[in-house]
Amino acid sequence: MKELIESEARDDFNRARKGAFFSQVFTLFSASKQELLSLQEVKDVLKPRGETYRGMQTVPIDRIVGSEGRYRDFNRSFLPRHEYLRHRWQRVDMAHLTDVILPPIKLYEIGGVYFVRDGNHRVSVAKAQGVIAIDAEVVSLDTEIPLSESMTRRNLEDAVIEHERQRFLKRLQLHRILPDEAFTVTSPGRYDELAQHIFGHKYYLNEYRAVEIPLEEAILSWYRNVYRPIVDVIRDNNLMSRFPGRTVTDLYLWIVKRWDELKTQYGEDFPVQAAAEEYSARFGRSHGRRLLDIIQRLGVRIRRLFDRSGS
Repeated sequence: MKELIESEARDDFNRARKGAFFSQVFTLFSASKQELLSLQEVKDVLKPRGETYRGMQTVPIDRIVGSEGRYRDFNRSFLPRHEYLRHRWQRVDMAHLTDVILPPIKLYEIGGVYFVRDGNHRVSVAKAQGVIAIDAEVVSLDTEIPLSESMTRRNLEDAVIEHERQRFLKRLQLHRILPDEAFTVTSPGRYDELAQHIFGHKYYLNEYRAVEIPLEEAILSWYRNVYRPIVDVIRDNNLMSRFPGRTVTDLYLWIVKRWDELKTQYGEDFPVQAAAEEYSARFGRSHGRRLLDIIQRLGVRIRRLFDRSGS
């Protein structure tokens, strides 16, 4: 009887590994969709404000989208990606096949989805066996941003960026003061940086005034005398072509930072035009370089795929 259960568990693991392999083949050009999310990376993006113990709950397995420490061992469907997982996986599967009750898993909940603290193999086996819900001890991390089961890291960053954008526009009323400017960025945290530019400009304008100027006046001054001239340099020199996937506001922020560094080295008279050209030459990519990067990334994915298939 024991030998029969062991054989069935081996077959289950072999099917799960085969499923992981073919899933990776079919998503070769969209690998991020099969990546299990890292809890630490999600926390770095969302910056949760605190945590609350929720106790024991029955959790839908489809809402478990990541792991605290084993996110590289399993794919998004919690199929095992490596041969070295076999021994422990099969032991858990044998417990399932013989109706042995295992301890509840431990999960973090954030934004409506879950990440495994302890019990990755139990989740993997349960999904492979068609279980739809699992008992778990849950701790919730506080965030205002709702998440979904299908989110990739890029989707998550986009949700955070949009949340930060709405907060930025509401705080400064830019949609009313400058309705024709989108002020879009591609990385979390950049709207706070942009707000610092505006308030820094307001502080500068107020330095030698007896009466503090209104925020709207400071915004218009910053836009006309700082932001717009640098954006004109970016567009007149076609610098955006060297930074695919980025926005003019991204480039404005990077150039200002580099300009400040260059002024420290060469003096306050260092021109912004030269700073923009230096930044583009140093950090921009030509069309040929971008094509080579794409080919190299594809080669890495293919090598990893066949390395795992042989592991």
